[in-house]
Amino acid sequence: MKVVVFSGTVYGAAEDVARHAVARLEAAGHQCVYFRRTDLAPLLDAQPQALLGITSTTGLGELPDDLIPLYSELRASLPAALRGLPGGVIGLGDSSYDDSFCGGGELLRELFDELGIEQVQPMLRLDACETVTPETDAEPWVDALAEQLKRRG
Repeated sequence: MKVVVFSGTVYGAAEDVARHAVARLEAAGHQCVYFRRTDLAPLLDAQPQALLGITSTTGLGELPDDLIPLYSELRASLPAALRGLPGGVIGLGDSSYDDSFCGGGELLRELFDELGIEQVQPMLRLDACETVTPETDAEPWVDALAEQLKRRG
C-alpha cells in the first residue's frame, strides 16, 4: 500500500519519528512517500492510499510552523481524494504541560476526522518526559499500523 507520511516539527524529534516510521513501513512491504514540508498539491499528486501524520506540539497546544500551511490547505479544501483512506496520527508532547499535552497531534487527529480519514489505530501520544527515544517507542504502534494497512491492501 502507498503510504504518504508527513511531519511537523520544532526541534526535529517528529522528523526523526517520521523517518523511522517510513523505514519500518517499507520493511513491512509498504511503499512510502515522506514529506517534511509540503503543501497540498504534492501530497495529492503522490496519490496516497493511506496517510500517517506525525507532529510535535508547540506553544499552547499548537502545530509547528512548518505544518501550518498544509494543515490550513487541508482544512480549507477538505479534498475528496482523501475521504475514506486509512490513516493514523502520532503526536509528540510534554505531559508537564497538562492542558496542551500532544495538542498538535489532537489538532491533526481532528482534521483527519473532518477529512473522513479512517484512523485505524488510536492516536499515539509520545511524552518527552518519559522518553528520549520517541522513534523507538513508536515502533510497536507503527508495526501495528503496518499490519492493519496490509489487511486492507
